[in-house]
Amino acid sequence: MEFGSKAAAFAALVSWMRYVVILEKGANSFGAYVPDLPGCAVVAATRAEALQLIREAVKLHVSSMRQRGEPVQKPGTLTGTYH
Repeated sequence: MEFGSKAAAFAALVSWMRYVVILEKGANSFGAYVPDLPGCAVVAATRAEALQLIREAVKLHVSSMRQRGEPVQKPGTLTGTYH
């Protein structure tokens, strides 16, 4: 696969990586974080806004790590349901 720029290659990389997002409802807001990316978290007024912001935050977080030469953890958190 050939990409026209580093930005395009990065966008393609992040688009296939699927990180688990934890969404929490608070009294007046929603929070979201990515367990596999420590420090990647957002707070928003609505669920939809939190999900949009966390998508953006993952891209920025991974991009920042790459720019600093830090290794980017691959998605590894698994999900399940407890009854």
